[in-house]
Amino acid sequence: MAKKIAKSPSPAPKKKQASRASTVTMPPPLDAPDARVLDRLWATVLSRKDASPSESHSARLLARGTAKIAQKFGEEAVECVIEAVAGHKPSLIAESADVLYHLLVLWVDAGLRPEHIWAELSRREGLSGIAEKAARKPLAADGLPTKKIP
Repeated sequence: MAKKIAKSPSPAPKKKQASRASTVTMPPPLDAPDARVLDRLWATVLSRKDASPSESHSARLLARGTAKIAQKFGEEAVECVIEAVAGHKPSLIAESADVLYHLLVLWVDAGLRPEHIWAELSRREGLSGIAEKAARKPLAADGLPTKKIP
Protein backbone atom coordinates (compact mmCIF):
# COMPACT_ATOMS: atom_id res chain seq x y z
CA MET A 1 0.00 0.00 0.00
CA ALA A 2 1.42 3.38 -1.04
CA LYS A 3 1.93 6.05 1.58
CA LYS A 4 0.28 9.37 1.06
CA ILE A 5 2.67 12.27 1.24
CA ALA A 6 1.31 15.47 2.65
CA LYS A 7 1.96 18.45 0.44
CA SER A 8 3.43 21.51 2.03
CA PRO A 9 1.43 24.67 1.52
CA SER A 10 2.25 26.56 -1.67
CA PRO A 11 4.19 29.76 -1.20
CA ALA A 12 2.36 32.98 -1.88
CA PRO A 13 2.46 33.91 -5.56
CA LYS A 14 5.30 36.24 -6.44
CA LYS A 15 4.72 39.56 -8.12
CA LYS A 16 5.45 39.50 -11.81
CA GLN A 17 8.68 41.20 -12.74
CA ALA A 18 8.87 43.29 -15.88
CA SER A 19 11.70 41.26 -17.39
CA ARG A 20 13.86 38.56 -15.92
CA ALA A 21 15.52 37.55 -19.18
CA SER A 22 18.74 39.37 -18.40
CA THR A 23 19.13 37.76 -14.96
CA VAL A 24 18.29 34.16 -15.85
CA THR A 25 21.16 32.03 -17.07
CA MET A 26 20.80 28.49 -18.27
CA PRO A 27 24.06 26.60 -18.62
CA PRO A 28 24.14 23.96 -21.34
CA PRO A 29 23.67 20.37 -20.28
CA LEU A 30 26.90 18.68 -19.28
CA ASP A 31 28.94 17.34 -22.17
CA ALA A 32 26.76 19.17 -24.72
CA PRO A 33 28.06 21.36 -27.53
CA ASP A 34 27.73 25.07 -26.90
CA ALA A 35 27.73 28.32 -28.88
CA ARG A 36 31.51 28.17 -29.36
CA VAL A 37 30.73 25.93 -32.32
CA LEU A 38 29.59 29.11 -34.11
CA ASP A 39 33.02 30.67 -33.65
CA ARG A 40 34.65 27.55 -35.07
CA LEU A 41 32.21 27.46 -38.00
CA TRP A 42 32.82 31.17 -38.73
CA ALA A 43 36.58 30.53 -38.72
CA THR A 44 36.10 27.60 -41.11
CA VAL A 45 33.96 29.65 -43.51
CA LEU A 46 36.49 32.51 -43.32
CA SER A 47 39.31 30.09 -44.12
CA ARG A 48 37.42 28.92 -47.22
CA LYS A 49 37.14 32.45 -48.64
CA ASP A 50 40.17 31.91 -50.89
CA ALA A 51 39.67 28.17 -51.39
CA SER A 52 38.72 26.59 -54.69
CA PRO A 53 34.95 26.65 -55.36
CA SER A 54 35.31 23.10 -56.67
CA GLU A 55 36.56 21.92 -53.27
CA SER A 56 34.44 23.91 -50.81
CA HIS A 57 30.74 24.70 -50.63
CA SER A 58 31.53 27.86 -48.67
CA ALA A 59 34.02 28.96 -51.34
CA ARG A 60 31.43 28.25 -54.04
CA LEU A 61 28.83 30.39 -52.27
CA LEU A 62 31.30 33.21 -51.64
CA ALA A 63 32.40 33.14 -55.30
CA ARG A 64 28.79 33.54 -56.43
CA GLY A 65 28.45 36.86 -54.60
CA THR A 66 26.29 38.59 -52.04
CA ALA A 67 22.98 38.26 -53.90
CA LYS A 68 23.28 34.46 -54.14
CA ILE A 69 24.42 34.15 -50.53
CA ALA A 70 21.48 36.30 -49.40
CA GLN A 71 19.10 34.22 -51.53
CA LYS A 72 20.35 30.99 -49.94
CA PHE A 73 20.06 32.52 -46.47
CA GLY A 74 16.49 33.57 -47.23
CA GLU A 75 15.57 30.12 -48.55
CA GLU A 76 16.93 28.46 -45.44
CA ALA A 77 15.13 30.96 -43.19
CA VAL A 78 11.81 30.20 -44.92
CA GLU A 79 12.41 26.46 -44.56
CA CYS A 80 13.16 27.03 -40.87
CA VAL A 81 9.89 28.93 -40.41
CA ILE A 82 7.93 26.20 -42.20
CA GLU A 83 9.34 23.52 -39.90
CA ALA A 84 8.66 25.65 -36.82
CA VAL A 85 5.03 26.21 -37.80
CA ALA A 86 4.63 22.52 -38.62
CA GLY A 87 6.06 21.58 -35.21
CA HIS A 88 8.73 19.30 -36.70
CA LYS A 89 11.47 19.71 -34.09
CA PRO A 90 14.14 17.50 -35.70
CA SER A 91 13.67 19.31 -39.02
CA LEU A 92 13.63 22.65 -37.23
CA ILE A 93 16.98 21.79 -35.67
CA ALA A 94 18.46 20.88 -39.07
CA GLU A 95 17.04 23.98 -40.78
CA SER A 96 18.22 26.20 -37.91
CA ALA A 97 21.74 24.88 -38.43
CA ASP A 98 21.42 25.69 -42.15
CA VAL A 99 20.24 29.23 -41.33
CA LEU A 100 23.17 29.82 -38.99
CA TYR A 101 25.67 28.47 -41.52
CA HIS A 102 24.34 30.69 -44.33
CA LEU A 103 24.24 33.68 -41.97
CA LEU A 104 27.92 33.14 -41.19
CA VAL A 105 28.70 32.93 -44.91
CA LEU A 106 26.85 36.24 -45.32
CA TRP A 107 28.94 37.77 -42.51
CA VAL A 108 32.19 36.59 -44.11
CA ASP A 109 31.07 38.02 -47.45
CA ALA A 110 30.25 41.36 -45.78
CA GLY A 111 33.56 41.46 -43.91
CA LEU A 112 31.88 41.13 -40.53
CA ARG A 113 33.22 39.27 -37.55
CA PRO A 114 31.00 37.59 -34.94
CA GLU A 115 32.33 40.12 -32.40
CA HIS A 116 30.51 42.88 -34.30
CA ILE A 117 27.18 41.11 -33.77
CA TRP A 118 27.97 40.12 -30.18
CA ALA A 119 28.76 43.79 -29.42
CA GLU A 120 25.41 44.85 -30.85
CA LEU A 121 23.61 42.19 -28.83
CA SER A 122 25.48 43.36 -25.71
CA ARG A 123 24.45 46.94 -26.44
CA ARG A 124 20.81 45.84 -26.58
CA GLU A 125 21.02 43.60 -23.51
CA GLY A 126 18.70 44.74 -20.76
CA LEU A 127 16.65 46.92 -23.11
CA SER A 128 13.04 46.20 -23.75
CA GLY A 129 12.70 44.86 -27.28
CA ILE A 130 9.84 47.28 -27.86
CA ALA A 131 11.87 50.28 -26.66
CA GLU A 132 14.95 49.21 -28.62
CA LYS A 133 12.99 48.84 -31.85
CA ALA A 134 11.21 52.17 -31.34
CA ALA A 135 14.57 53.91 -30.92
CA ARG A 136 15.85 52.71 -34.29
CA LYS A 137 15.94 55.13 -37.18
CA PRO A 138 14.50 53.25 -40.17
CA LEU A 139 16.59 53.80 -43.29
CA ALA A 140 16.10 52.65 -46.85
CA ALA A 141 19.02 51.50 -48.99
CA ASP A 142 19.58 55.10 -50.12
CA GLY A 143 19.65 56.39 -46.53
CA LEU A 144 16.20 57.95 -46.57
CA PRO A 145 13.58 57.18 -43.91
CA THR A 146 11.14 54.43 -44.88
CA LYS A 147 7.49 53.77 -44.08
CA LYS A 148 6.25 50.39 -43.02
CA ILE A 149 3.39 48.93 -44.98
CA PRO A 150 0.54 48.06 -42.62
